[in-house]
Amino acid sequence: MQKKSVLFFICILTLCITQVIGQTIQFEKYTLPNGLKVILHEDHSAPVVAVTTLYHVGSKNEDTARTGFAHFFEHLLFEGSENIKRGEFDKYITNAGGALNANTSQDRTFYYELLPSNQVELGLWLESERMMHAKIEQIGVNTQREVVKEEKRQRVDNRPYGSFLNEVLKRAFKVHPYQWSPIGSMEHLNSAKLEEFINFYNTFYVPNNCVLSIAGDFNKAELKAKIEAYFGPIKMGTKPIPRPTIKEPALGGEVRDVIYDNIQLPGVFQAYRAPRQGGDEYYAFNVLSTLLSGGESSRMNKTLVDKKQQAVAAQSVPFFNEDEGLFIALSIANMGVKIEDLEKSMDSVVNELKMGLVGEREFQKVKNQITTSLVTGNTTMAGIAESLANNEVYFGDANLINTELDKYNKVTRQDVLNVAKKYLNKDNRIVLYYLPKEKPTTK
Repeated sequence: MQKKSVLFFICILTLCITQVIGQTIQFEKYTLPNGLKVILHEDHSAPVVAVTTLYHVGSKNEDTARTGFAHFFEHLLFEGSENIKRGEFDKYITNAGGALNANTSQDRTFYYELLPSNQVELGLWLESERMMHAKIEQIGVNTQREVVKEEKRQRVDNRPYGSFLNEVLKRAFKVHPYQWSPIGSMEHLNSAKLEEFINFYNTFYVPNNCVLSIAGDFNKAELKAKIEAYFGPIKMGTKPIPRPTIKEPALGGEVRDVIYDNIQLPGVFQAYRAPRQGGDEYYAFNVLSTLLSGGESSRMNKTLVDKKQQAVAAQSVPFFNEDEGLFIALSIANMGVKIEDLEKSMDSVVNELKMGLVGEREFQKVKNQITTSLVTGNTTMAGIAESLANNEVYFGDANLINTELDKYNKVTRQDVLNVAKKYLNKDNRIVLYYLPKEKPTTK
């Protein structure tokens, strides 16, 4: 009975995806006089709306002596404004039956509210308050410093293998600001003065550095009038917006190191330098990554976990950014497995992709996986709003939401072989061994 239910669910999901493929996501894009880009997708299929703002600022825009600012502001700008008391930003949304959150990457900071459609104006008001006159005060800075410190303790310091991204980045990039992760340095945040936070806000949190993307159940003409009322009076930013132009040189040879951590099982982390997001190689690389670790039937899982039973987990992660990219492969060793043997097996799986064309059947399976992922990502209003904003900021083409699948469909088996041969080489990678710290001996 349970198997029939699962089969029925899969059939329904497949039918829904099939119906969505080929449908064009309609939207309107325009720019206010103050430089704010607006993208609207009107959809009356459900009485919900996603109000999102994407600021084109991430950790790569930070000063080398003040890392962590972009992520810190993700927290700080929920503190309140001239018209919102401290701690009440969240309450407005939850009391309206909605949800909200934010995230920061190397390239962007993204805020969103998911609301009943009759509360769309609340989302506009909150985001205009965040942009127009957020309160950057010492009490808020002090509070959020502690919040960020606790987040770092939970996600990096006290999580097994939690430091791997920081350790990889500082070895993969020597001149580009991608060399640090968004969490940044707690010492830098502690040393910063209030005026430095105010200057960061006045530089980056301006309408001409933002995309307001809204998707859901609304009347477009009415919403446009409200957007003008809330965001039109905000002045365009006048400070130059720092954009790094540094080109990272070639790695110039394999970099190897050992990290001792509070872990039980050793791990191998490999990071290959890769192209930036967008472009033909980007799409071929995503296909390659899915081949390696896209689900239980992927090559790394089948070989390292199932067949050889050398790893309890194995996967690859495409880590593409606006300027530069990485391709990360990792495996956590099974009990009693030598880490050197695990690395050799990882290399053998990767090197197989450089030996010849992937089989047509496996290639088509991966294409189907990518299609499913793309389509399901755009079945929610939040997903649509975020995709439209991302595509506009990174590629200057919001309509990529309708054409990206075509780019994946154009990837050939030869394209995958080409990127594997070009990038998956030892002189283009970092290899980190994660080993358990030695326990102190007791007398």
